[in-house]
Amino acid sequence: MFDPTVFDNLKVAFENAVYDLDNLDGKVLATGRSDLLEMAVMSRRFAIAFRLTEGGGNAVAEIVLDASLKELAAEILEQEGASPGCVLRVVFHLELEETEQACRTIDQILKEIWNPALPPVQTISYEYGHEPPVYRNAAEIRFNRTINEEQMEDVGRLVDYAVETLERLQAQGW
Repeated sequence: MFDPTVFDNLKVAFENAVYDLDNLDGKVLATGRSDLLEMAVMSRRFAIAFRLTEGGGNAVAEIVLDASLKELAAEILEQEGASPGCVLRVVFHLELEETEQACRTIDQILKEIWNPALPPVQTISYEYGHEPPVYRNAAEIRFNRTINEEQMEDVGRLVDYAVETLERLQAQGW
């Protein structure tokens, strides 16, 4: 019988939390889901993206879970002393017309809601030749440790923080 890994269990927990807000509460709309196996390095990546259903904002939240070969192997082979886990990131994708003040505001919102141990990272890109330029911002919350099933109770709260962040970003016009 298949024994699910920490990655599989966390993936299902995040899926359930987001799909409950989509299907049962109607608060968010799931806009994307990927479950990838990177054959070159034998790693796993899961991502689920969603946006608010009301308010017309363009912000999308994406929860990303990564597990390396080292982490997966340690768990499957039951290596003594190993503490397998996954890397978690939460990324907010937005379209902006200007960046300087917007990025400062986004940084402040992320810090107020998440109180992250690591500073948020914002990556700006735009399509050359498009006038006026539309800037794409990927504002990322990173965590300073891996997570495992001991943090399972935090999954719902983390999704709630992502929804709160979307609400605050939408209130700013994104």
